[in-house]
Amino acid sequence: MKRRILLVDDELAILLTLKAVLEMNDFEVETAASAREARSKLKAGTFHMVITDMRMENESAGLEVVRAAKQAPYQPAVAMLTAFPVPGSEWRDEGMDEMLVKPMNIMNLLRQIEALLVTHEDKKQKALAPKVTPPTKTAGRTASRKPAAAN
Repeated sequence: MKRRILLVDDELAILLTLKAVLEMNDFEVETAASAREARSKLKAGTFHMVITDMRMENESAGLEVVRAAKQAPYQPAVAMLTAFPVPGSEWRDEGMDEMLVKPMNIMNLLRQIEALLVTHEDKKQKALAPKVTPPTKTAGRTASRKPAAAN
């Protein structure tokens, strides 16, 4: 099964170039050219990851996409692609899992995407895993042990 990515950017050249690179590397990519279009696609489909530009139709359009992705029931990984990185780790407070700074080397981008998908899936699995408690011991015996049968 191919991993699905929603790629959001208002610059057509970046959108089409990244889409082609990701598809050549076995990702299924759907694109959106605005925050509004991205929100619609997030509701209509299921994605493993959302990569969005920060500044599109307005300064906060990327954050609108991040918020919509975080509200999706399938919990995709979310990366912000920007030429204007937020200093420090303040961007994590906005719900992003990764900050991708453009321009970027394609091989570095692919490594970061792969790493984010793996760590995000691990976090989701750990959150869903039931808590297992070890068996209790009573007076030197394990509670589940049965007494030996008499002959």
